[in-house]
Amino acid sequence: MKEFTITKNDAGLRLDRFISKNCPKLPTSLMYKYIRKKRIKLNGKRADGDTPLKVGDSVTAYINDEFFENNKPKYSFLTAPYTLDIVYEDENILLVDKKQGILVHPDKNEYNDTLIDRIRHYLYKKGEYNPENENSFGPALANRIDRNTGGIVIAAKNAEALRILCEKIKSRELDKRYLAVCHGIPEKKTALLEGYLQKNEDKNQVFLSKNKKENSKSVKTRYKVLQSKNNLSLLEIELLTGRTHQIRAHMAAIGHPLLGEGKYSKSDDKKAGFDKQALYSYSLEFAFKTDAGILNYLNGKRFTVKKVWFADELFGDNYKKLLR
Repeated sequence: MKEFTITKNDAGLRLDRFISKNCPKLPTSLMYKYIRKKRIKLNGKRADGDTPLKVGDSVTAYINDEFFENNKPKYSFLTAPYTLDIVYEDENILLVDKKQGILVHPDKNEYNDTLIDRIRHYLYKKGEYNPENENSFGPALANRIDRNTGGIVIAAKNAEALRILCEKIKSRELDKRYLAVCHGIPEKKTALLEGYLQKNEDKNQVFLSKNKKENSKSVKTRYKVLQSKNNLSLLEIELLTGRTHQIRAHMAAIGHPLLGEGKYSKSDDKKAGFDKQALYSYSLEFAFKTDAGILNYLNGKRFTVKKVWFADELFGDNYKKLLR
């Protein structure tokens, strides 16, 4: 038998999902049987699996020990560095300037040094996060950017902040701007690009078309040319939709692939020292149109990365006067 006390980071979870997270070895069918047979109780009583949990609730599980994780978990995030380039931090969120080359989450090739691991290690060192005190929550990312794209990534320190951030991102109540360098000089100094995007999961590549196709999703990208020099152009880009590789594919589709782009361009930029695409999520503004609960204080605030290496290296500081 094991008893759990619901914390604020567990509140809102359904009973069945809470049990699944805390009893990972328990088969789903058996879990629902135990709920029906009152071997899993909420506040000492039978409850349905879809019952939402509240702070202070007691969940009692009369389950064989074999279904619990008996060994003390190894915290793999402790092997990651814990130094971060912090743009902003408070009790609810953390804005981090992710450098190019770092994965945001583990993949099949990299497990131990990712941005989320660095954030968890950082908060662990600060005493703000201890997995032993949490039933189901760990600091999490609300958005993500490609490995070879740099810029602002949002981390939530608690479950309520994560829920709100995910809702606001989905409803387009955060304004994200990118700096990029493309080959050539676009004919239009500012334009709204539209189309339909299809993703090939096997190739990890997307394809753009003007007409809607099966399983395609609409994409909208707005760009503004800030400066042009040596047949390169510095752009400020606004994502009106947030699809995989959207900026990279959209600029390549109009004949102006990004500098350092290896997937959607035939240019050999590596010889010139650019082995990562010149793309950086440099600005984030909280532009809430509806209530944001515990994050209302962020409304109207804008945060920027102070230094974008490729923009400074190729165009100096003058471009900064042209940013909003």
